[in-house]
Amino acid sequence: MSLQTPSPDLDVGETPEGLDFDALADLLDEHVLEREQHINTEGFVVRPDEVETVLATLKREAGFDHCSCVTAQQYQDRYESIYHLKKYKDPTQELSIVVPTPSDAPLSQSATSVYETTNWHEREAYDLVGIEYDDHSDLRRILLPETWQGHPLGLDYNQKKPQVVPLREHANPVEEKTKVPGESDTMFVNIGPHHPATHGVLHLKTVLDGEQVVDVDPDIGYLHRCEEQMCQQSTYRHQIMPYPDRWDYISAGILNEWAYARTAETMADIEVPEYAQILRTMSAEMCRIAAHLLAIGTFALDIYGDFTAIFMYAITDRERVQNLLEDLTGQRLMFNYLRLGGTAWDLPEPRDQYFEKVREFCSYIPERLEEYHNLLSSNELFQMRVMDTGILPPEEAKNYGCTGPVARGSGVDYDLRRDDPYGYYPELDFDVITDDGCDNFSRALVRLEEMRESAKIIEQCVDALEDYPEDEREIQANVPRTLKPDPDTEIYKAVEAAKGELGIYMRADGTDKPARFKIRSPAFSNLQSLEIMAEGEYVPDMIAALGSLDIVLGEVDR
Repeated sequence: MSLQTPSPDLDVGETPEGLDFDALADLLDEHVLEREQHINTEGFVVRPDEVETVLATLKREAGFDHCSCVTAQQYQDRYESIYHLKKYKDPTQELSIVVPTPSDAPLSQSATSVYETTNWHEREAYDLVGIEYDDHSDLRRILLPETWQGHPLGLDYNQKKPQVVPLREHANPVEEKTKVPGESDTMFVNIGPHHPATHGVLHLKTVLDGEQVVDVDPDIGYLHRCEEQMCQQSTYRHQIMPYPDRWDYISAGILNEWAYARTAETMADIEVPEYAQILRTMSAEMCRIAAHLLAIGTFALDIYGDFTAIFMYAITDRERVQNLLEDLTGQRLMFNYLRLGGTAWDLPEPRDQYFEKVREFCSYIPERLEEYHNLLSSNELFQMRVMDTGILPPEEAKNYGCTGPVARGSGVDYDLRRDDPYGYYPELDFDVITDDGCDNFSRALVRLEEMRESAKIIEQCVDALEDYPEDEREIQANVPRTLKPDPDTEIYKAVEAAKGELGIYMRADGTDKPARFKIRSPAFSNLQSLEIMAEGEYVPDMIAALGSLDIVLGEVDR
């Protein structure tokens, strides 16, 4: 149950009240040059040539097995990489490792030997900011074309400079490694980009040995608009909130908005009224159901082209949720419903009719799920395609920074609604769904059963809203019209979005706009695990694995 958390054995630097940062500093000894105070945790400043040693020690001896995010930024006098570390068993135990490098030589040691997930994160840091990572196995651009000139989030980047991007011929990137005379014959195959078959404009550079996948390299960036820079050019109070809807645009907008709201509200010490927290929680779980329905429907389409049954079932049910969200927010996709300090408005009138619609939908979900199980999970063709394919062992899921249904489908019991509670979740009773099958089938089952739990959460929120005293229904806190956090205030906060941990790092510079705004996309880290899931599989199994990740390229690319 969500309220029943076991008491694990204490690790190095851990106390019953939280982390003992002094003990962690002693563990790292002379490697810690300085200690910083971030809002969510402390930051240990280390030398750029000691990154691997520091992170390996923290992972092995202090239990920091989750590198949640890597943030890169440039100051006037230096570059900086921040490794945001957590523990899968308790994400409230956080530590930031800050790695400064000089402006004239932005070179830092890579962390890929410790956390595989940093492969893509460091490539993004190199691509957008310009920091190079020594001993990185594949340091090249990831969001922009390889021929791009400059680094868009660098302070000296000239946005007016024209870019010339020539078309380059593809080559087999692992031909010499895999071609053994008389034994193997590799072939390079381009899969995508074609929407919706690859869940957006995703290009998979695939190498086959016969009919088996030897190597797959997801080529992303086709949708990249530098959303982080857009947010850095917008004000905290009014202009940033509409952007999160556009990251995971598959009905998950309120979950995205909440990631920014939680971060900014914590930074500005804004206390959200309980009534508004209930509204947020109810609407967020509606978005989760809508997102999972589309994930299940398109997954069936990927597996055996079932457009008429499962896909139309899912779209029809998603429309029911969309109607409820439209009544509440006025929008069907880009909701823009949350505000810093609360929500834009209260429930639609008459309230009783709206509650009746919501309750009817919540009672409908369990019955409908039985039909989904009959049509999908009990379908022999579906089982043949997804059982024991796309295997992602739990340790590999952690190493790649996977979260959400992808991690829980590998038996990783990690859910921020319970483990780092926010909103109205601490007052609710719900189960965190996990499955230890570690395959494509498990990830589908987790999403199906999570919809049942979301319906339970929504019903409890309706109960609370119905009984809430009319004179105490505050939808917003008293928030200053202009927010200007103190200079060098730093924070990283996250929520449990439909696809996993959606986090945001912000650094203030004393103005009404963030100096750095970094988005930790769950789909970005989850997609990176496709490499381990597809290796040795057949092409149809790789397509199934891709579908089981439920990516949206708007969130991957940002």
